[in-house]
Amino acid sequence: MTRRWISHIAAAIVAVILLQTLYFKFTAHPDSVFIFTKLHMEPTGRIMVGVMELLASLAILRPTSRALGAVLAAGVLAGAIFFHLAILGINVNGDGGKLFALAVVAFIGSCTVAWIHRREIPFIGHRFVK
Repeated sequence: MTRRWISHIAAAIVAVILLQTLYFKFTAHPDSVFIFTKLHMEPTGRIMVGVMELLASLAILRPTSRALGAVLAAGVLAGAIFFHLAILGINVNGDGGKLFALAVVAFIGSCTVAWIHRREIPFIGHRFVK
């Protein structure tokens, strides 16, 4: 019972974080354009990442696809964390590290959901024994 509630809460947190960033990506907000220009991925990368975040958010909110959504979200967020550490820096455009912190929180949440639902992950879930 506790795992179920942790899964619901973590999935909701991840979805809210990912969904609130979509506005900035899909409307070509200057901060989002700055980030993806610095990564040499503007505009295609910005739109593709936005689509992946949308798919991950929808999947993680739906109980039958929660495991897949968590894995997809973790992958997208791992990329975001990597680019923050390797190229962008933690403080991007004077945000005080908020974007990086949100990525870390959402990554931890998605990994938590993926672990709770590890037996449901497509192709590899059967390898996790009870």
